[in-house]
Amino acid sequence: MYHVILFPSPSVQDEANSFRKRFDSQYALIPPHIKLTDSFDWKEDQLQQLIQSLNQLAHDLSPVIVEIYKADSFRPLSHKIFFKVRKHETLDALYQQINQLIHPQKNDSQVFVPHITIAQDLPEAEHDDLIGQFQMNPYTHLEEVTEFHLVKQGKDDKWETVKTFYLKGE
Repeated sequence: MYHVILFPSPSVQDEANSFRKRFDSQYALIPPHIKLTDSFDWKEDQLQQLIQSLNQLAHDLSPVIVEIYKADSFRPLSHKIFFKVRKHETLDALYQQINQLIHPQKNDSQVFVPHITIAQDLPEAEHDDLIGQFQMNPYTHLEEVTEFHLVKQGKDDKWETVKTFYLKGE
C-alpha cells in the first residue's frame, strides 16, 4: 500500500510526537504527517511512471502553506484527535492534482480534512478528557512545506519513504 504525504517541520513533529508517544497507537510506524491520498495499490512495474508524473507535478507546483490553528476530533466517527490544518489554495492544489493523477476515475466526494494526528484509538472517556485539554491550550503554527513524499506501508505496517519530491513552482 502506498500513500502520498507531507511531513511538517521538525518542530511540529516534535510537538506532535510529545503527545503521540503516549496517545497514538501508530506512533512507532510513521512520523507525524498530513496524508494527501487514501492508501492505494500500484503495480511495481508502473512505479517509475508514477514517480516521473509526481516529479513533473512537483516541478510545476509551489511550496505549500501549512497553518495549524487548533486541536480537533473526528468524534463521533472515531476517537482520533489531531492538529487541524487550515485549507490553503497551495495545499488544495497539491491535494487535487495528486488525487487526479493517482485516482483519475474516482469521483472525489470525500472531503479533504488536512490534519496531523496526535492521538487515536483511545477509550471514550480518555478521548473526551484529552480533547478538552487540547482545546483549552491551543497550538498554532504557520510554515511553508517544500516537499512531499511517496511512502509505502510494509508488511510490518511500518511506513518507508520511496521517493521525496521537491515543490519548485512559482
